[in-house]
Amino acid sequence: MISAETVRQVRERSDIVAVVKAVVPSLTKKGRRFIGLCPFHQEKTGSFNVNAERGQFYCFGCKLSGSVIDFLMRAEGYAFPDAVRLLAEQYGIAVEEDHEPRDRAEHDRERRFRDELSAANAVAAAFFVQQLRDHSHSGYALRELQKRGLNPAWASGSAATPVTAVDAALDAFHLGYAPSEWDGLATHFQRNRISPTLGEALGLLVPRKDGSGHYDRFRHRLMFAVLDRHGKVVAFSGRQLEALPDDERARNEPPPKYINSPESVIYVKGETLFGLFQAKNGLRREGTAILVEGNFDVVSLHARGIANVVAPLGTAFTFEQAKLLRQYTQQCVLMFDDDAAGKKAVRASRDPLQREEISARVAVLGGGKDPDDMVRSENGIERLRNCVQNAKGMLEYLLEQALDQGFVAADAMERGRRLDFVSNILAGERNSVVRSLAKSYADELAGRLDLVRSPEAFRALEQHVRKALDAEGRGSANPNMLRARHREPGAAERLAMVGALFDYPELVLDPDVLDQFELLEGPAVPAVAALRRALRTGPSGEKSLDVSVLLAHLPAAIHAFAAERLTVPQHDALDQAKRHFMENANKLRKLVLARETSEIARKQASLGGGQEDSQSMAEEALRHARRRHGISS
Repeated sequence: MISAETVRQVRERSDIVAVVKAVVPSLTKKGRRFIGLCPFHQEKTGSFNVNAERGQFYCFGCKLSGSVIDFLMRAEGYAFPDAVRLLAEQYGIAVEEDHEPRDRAEHDRERRFRDELSAANAVAAAFFVQQLRDHSHSGYALRELQKRGLNPAWASGSAATPVTAVDAALDAFHLGYAPSEWDGLATHFQRNRISPTLGEALGLLVPRKDGSGHYDRFRHRLMFAVLDRHGKVVAFSGRQLEALPDDERARNEPPPKYINSPESVIYVKGETLFGLFQAKNGLRREGTAILVEGNFDVVSLHARGIANVVAPLGTAFTFEQAKLLRQYTQQCVLMFDDDAAGKKAVRASRDPLQREEISARVAVLGGGKDPDDMVRSENGIERLRNCVQNAKGMLEYLLEQALDQGFVAADAMERGRRLDFVSNILAGERNSVVRSLAKSYADELAGRLDLVRSPEAFRALEQHVRKALDAEGRGSANPNMLRARHREPGAAERLAMVGALFDYPELVLDPDVLDQFELLEGPAVPAVAALRRALRTGPSGEKSLDVSVLLAHLPAAIHAFAAERLTVPQHDALDQAKRHFMENANKLRKLVLARETSEIARKQASLGGGQEDSQSMAEEALRHARRRHGISS
């Protein structure tokens, strides 16, 4: 584990403005802060704020906030230790680990092994790319690319041919050729002094049965490199090519269409999205991810200028992949193949997307086409963009699939299965308004199918839908209503006082300010305590705030307010902040006085007695309260 001291130094010494500006070119200085377009949600007017003094960012639009480490984790998908190490290396900070000597040695061994695996994969990727240019059989791979309109410019043989968008896409995905020989890569590893054990751990090499050496897993295949979100090659996918003339076995027993790397220390298939690294800028620019099925779909669309495309690596879309995608966008359009398998994949993806609160729509291509087919057809790019624009909401799509013409012809068992499916997807919809609209749409579909003339089927549909809606609706209250509560008198003044302290934390040491702390209550009290704990005094007596310590000790109720105020202070000068603090303290004292006076009047009324005695006692109590609160008569 990285030491707390290292993390503190990274937060303090990193230039958050430089780090953010690499992702947010629009970032410009405005007063004490920098403002730009938020990289985490679509917006036309900049609401993303960076405070260089405190090393914090805050977005008024999506409410995300944090330190330079948090920004790297959110914007680039780094895990916490990786973000810290990257910044430490960039700013010359030694990374100290909190390990026992034996644990540290084991940790270092594991890290070296991972680094060696990554280096071996990088060598393999470069080898396959070079073989696509040089190998005598690479023409088979080039013909497969040419069939899909992905002709590399260098293949024309003209040195003067300019680099095209296709070349850029092929380079970005490291497309290459695995040579037909049994030991092409194994020999290359040997020449580069890469242990075959590493190749075996990565699934690139397979040990021979006789125990003497290794042979290549990928042979005579078009190769796609799989990159992680940081751009490191973690795996490969090899596509079958037309058999070589002398390969009778391949012609008689066609091999699998795709062979993929097995999982390894650096690669977990269900936690990786093909094309995510290449799509990051496109996802930020478009604000929407297009999720397709195949490698060629991703590369083909990228080569034609549609860069916000990713694929789930031939597996069902997982919860881990949805969580990964959520770091880059909250919108998704599913563009799976228009066949039974594609429709099944859409249904399976709903739960992961819903759990991560990714709004999903479904683009229906029609005609049995996949995205690669469509963009290669006449006006294909325009047609595909129209499909994305006109994509249906996932709930609407799933209802249409369940209540299509096949429902009318289905037997009782199949109808029951479909009705159960409709009930489940309606009951699983969290938004009550959407559920009600979906119920109306289900009724409309029933009308289209003429189920109204089939009382038994229509009644079954009605019962299933009503049961789903009723079950979900019972006992559920509007969360906004549950959270809404009457704002207590003085709450605004206390918040303003704490806000002034967040703007200039050194005020917590001011004697005039200290005298007012007795007025604070609720979350404001631990907030002041956290400020005092986080305040640091430098060698020359200058005051600074350790933001990480402050946020770690703040109560949850005031955390969001603190994140905003620490990044975007409301006062430009210390005396201005103090004046605002004292003004609100004075207002608060008067409110407290009014409350106490009201309580005195209530008690006097309950005691009874003569009017003159009651009035005298009330006036004396009022004078005492005024003296206690420092308010002159």
